[in-house]
Amino acid sequence: MAELDKFFQALNKHEGSDLHICTGSPPMIRVHGTITALNAPELTADQIHGMLHEIMTANDREAFESTGDADFAYDLAGTARFRCNAFRDRRGPGGVFRIIPNDFLTAEDLNLPKAILDFCEMSKGLVLVTGPTGSGKSTTLTAMIDYINKRRKEHVITIEDPIEFVHENKKCLINQREVHNHTQSFSRALRAALREDPDIVLVGEMRDLETTHIAIETAETGHLVFGTLHTTTAASTIDRIIDQFPADRQEQIRTMLSTSLKGVVAQTLCKKIPKGRIAALEILVVTSAVANLIREGKTFQIPSAMQTGRKLGMQLLNDALLAHVDAGIVAPEEALLRSVAKPDMLDKLKASGKAGDDLKLEEN
Repeated sequence: MAELDKFFQALNKHEGSDLHICTGSPPMIRVHGTITALNAPELTADQIHGMLHEIMTANDREAFESTGDADFAYDLAGTARFRCNAFRDRRGPGGVFRIIPNDFLTAEDLNLPKAILDFCEMSKGLVLVTGPTGSGKSTTLTAMIDYINKRRKEHVITIEDPIEFVHENKKCLINQREVHNHTQSFSRALRAALREDPDIVLVGEMRDLETTHIAIETAETGHLVFGTLHTTTAASTIDRIIDQFPADRQEQIRTMLSTSLKGVVAQTLCKKIPKGRIAALEILVVTSAVANLIREGKTFQIPSAMQTGRKLGMQLLNDALLAHVDAGIVAPEEALLRSVAKPDMLDKLKASGKAGDDLKLEEN
């Protein structure tokens, strides 16, 4: 039993999402969004160094010692898998470990809207699931791949860093590749995927220009591509993709994106009443009107197009937050905190009678 296993078991017991170990501090866990210290002594640099090395492979140890960072996965039999990041800061070594339950949530468990399930039925195109770190992107994408796995007979290739949720073959053939262990990079694996007879490709993170460009090309050539970005709204997702490219290529990318992009799901996690967390989903379905806005560089008009496209399943983040407040599962204060367009959110809360007199925007 590794020394860290007892902390992993405590994290699982308390229904936490992340374990943090830092030099000079006791182990801490995040439970329902809040950081809490475990009843344990402060950890020294030597203790943490030994704990990390104990669960690392030789390659992970070499990467950590040479660069000061390492990403890897760890499987604790009978408990869960963990997505691990080891790092160094001014105090010494540290690590953050995200729990990945053995039994992942399905599309039915998450109650994914029909518009998102419709993306899973497509034969080609680019679908992006976006949100800040820790917003549940992996959980949503895993549920979407599982939905496909139960219903379609396709070849699915996932490219992840590291592999999080493990998929067994159901109706689909699924190959899961891990960056650094099975391939050098996202872009290299994505280029190779085109020679591996895929129907569906999942790119764990579109973190650089080359990966983004290959993903768009892959979607254009008749494949269904799922990807992730760290953006908070549908419109900002499109801007982020286009802005990655040099100015002289942006017009071409806008044209490519207008034909290949099929949808964007931008999500944020909210604290749930009385406990737990729930995702608020902004959903963009790329219609011909939205495609024209992308092509013409008028992404600022996309929120208006989304308001008029509600019958197609489109939904703005504030409307999703308000629906959670109306259902009594998210507090008005939490909805306002998680909103990107806070003045509009406050107006919606007041109009619905959900805002108390003490609810107001914070002054800068």
